Amino acid sequence: MNVSFKNLPIDLLRTFVTVTELNNISRAGEMLGRSQPAISLQIKRLESIVNESLFKRTQGHRFELTASGQVLFDYAQRILVLNDEAMNYFAKPTIRDSIRLGIPNEFASTLLPKIIGRFAKIYPGVRLEVTSDLSKNLAPQFLNKQFDVLLSLSDDENLISPHSRIIKQDKLVWVSKQDSEAHLKQTIPLVVAPEGCLYRRRMLQRLSRINQPWSIVYTIPGLTGIQVAIAEGLGVTALAKSTVPESLDIIQESEQFPDLGEVTISLIREVDSRSEAIDLLAEYIKTSLI
Repeated sequence: MNVSFKNLPIDLLRTFVTVTELNNISRAGEMLGRSQPAISLQIKRLESIVNESLFKRTQGHRFELTASGQVLFDYAQRILVLNDEAMNYFAKPTIRDSIRLGIPNEFASTLLPKIIGRFAKIYPGVRLEVTSDLSKNLAPQFLNKQFDVLLSLSDDENLISPHSRIIKQDKLVWVSKQDSEAHLKQTIPLVVAPEGCLYRRRMLQRLSRINQPWSIVYTIPGLTGIQVAIAEGLGVTALAKSTVPESLDIIQESEQFPDLGEVTISLIREVDSRSEAIDLLAEYIKTSLI
């Protein structure tokens, strides 16, 4: 059977992502070392390949993605990460540096093995010193220059630093053990982190707002411990949707389980840092979480 495949050229995807992120063709051209007409031509070539318009035509020369453009943008970022990983591996990178990284407890169990582990394998010369804690404890440490890079979790877009870069908005959801009846109880049994946890605060606020009875049955510091308690059927909790393991069920919103809203995930780095290793780590985390 003859099958014809089309390829998405890496250089066109890199141009597309750069234009989208900078929202400016001239600046994208400066970064990529190409003229503005050359950048425009590459975007047209990419649109021809996928047979879709990628940008809406808006006033003020802004570049707003179409629905198809947003889909391709998500794919393009992941493709570029894998491409750059492979190229960096075969280039035998010799970057040597030390980076102090702060990660919220809520994301440590997914970030450490999946993202940080892979980064360390690609760049063995970069020593990572990782601290995991509640975001409210990490923020003052970053302001006191105890971290080079911080992944922050916040209630909204009121970020702790003007140099924060929002990575994504993640939906908070209620979760329980599969086939558990904990969520059927009249008084909701909650498994939570200690005071100061954003997830805990959001759950209690939303339940109290609708006068839904609740009780805290377990308080556990780390996300791993909370997930174990939930997997044992001891209660329900809230997790960012992107971090819910397959072993747990998402509880559908209802009169008893109100909408928990979203949380803002942002990346913050020292504004004065001039480190290739930090640049690579920040970009790697950002793209991996999208």
